[in-house]
Amino acid sequence: MSENPSAEGGASYAAAGVDIEAGDRAVELMKEWVKKAQRPEVLGGLGGFAGLFDASALKNYERPLLASATDGVGTKVDIARQMGVYDSIGHDLVAMVMDDIVVCGAEPLFMTDYICVGKVHPERVAAIVKGIAEGCVLAGCALVGGETAEHPGLLGEDDFDVAGAGTGVVEADRLLGADRIRTGDAVIAMASSGLHSNGYSLVRHVLLNQAGLALDTHIDELGRSLGEELLEPTKIYSLDCLALMRTTEVHAFSHVTGGGLAANLARVIPDELHAIVDRSTWTPGPIFDLVGRTGDVERLELEKTLNMGVGMIAIVPQESVDVALATLADRGVDAWVAGEITDRGEHTTGAALIGDYAN
Repeated sequence: MSENPSAEGGASYAAAGVDIEAGDRAVELMKEWVKKAQRPEVLGGLGGFAGLFDASALKNYERPLLASATDGVGTKVDIARQMGVYDSIGHDLVAMVMDDIVVCGAEPLFMTDYICVGKVHPERVAAIVKGIAEGCVLAGCALVGGETAEHPGLLGEDDFDVAGAGTGVVEADRLLGADRIRTGDAVIAMASSGLHSNGYSLVRHVLLNQAGLALDTHIDELGRSLGEELLEPTKIYSLDCLALMRTTEVHAFSHVTGGGLAANLARVIPDELHAIVDRSTWTPGPIFDLVGRTGDVERLELEKTLNMGVGMIAIVPQESVDVALATLADRGVDAWVAGEITDRGEHTTGAALIGDYAN
């Protein structure tokens, strides 16, 4: 028997399905995009074992609180895989992480990502990182590092998933939340860019499995193909929310993700108060009607699964409404007063939707 079995075609990492050279190529391709998603506090470059962030930048804070969050984008990645479009899913990842962080009033600082693939296709991995880096720029944070893992045998060659974690900072006495909310506060809704990154298991089941629609099918009411609509990147509100905090008084934010508008709004409402949101103040985009109508999905089921056209909520005192709406308008954010905060009374939940959607 040979003393060197690998010379005769024995076991190797490459033979097991892991291509280290392809991974190295992916790193080289992504470097230019990571460089674009930086902040002056970041030290070192891509390739180290850890990303470094100069914490002395926080010395101007009286009592800095670090906020952290982690998330993924769910089964929306399968739409990207089927479409062969990889450079937008990163926007979704940043939005899901950093828009959670900004809810407490924190400024996004830095983010790391984790990309898991069945087989490393360098150009695909680089495209995903490109989207993440672009999203970080939109959120005002740095991309300080990440990991690409190849899992042959567990994932198909074209399968992948993404996840990320982020950190932000807020001054302790500027921390937003339920304790600031008062009766009479206004509920300001900010329009979503579409489905965002929640409810895709329902959407895929209804439109692709039940109705049998192809992703390249042009849908007149959407004005584009179904796949293009489903891949619309999640709106990143981080800098918009921070701008609101600079220009006027804000009591709380709520990021509308899994669970829908009412459930996520209830998370920031104190026990003694209630949020009432009037559906008649906006019209959900056509994708929401398409899913509901095609799958005969009840409205309450839609509302607890999808954002129904509202991606972020700001709760502000009545005297801040005009400035808040003007600030958002100047930043190109479609926003409106959608409701108000009242005493809990006989209500059993922290938030409720009333009325019918505008036509």
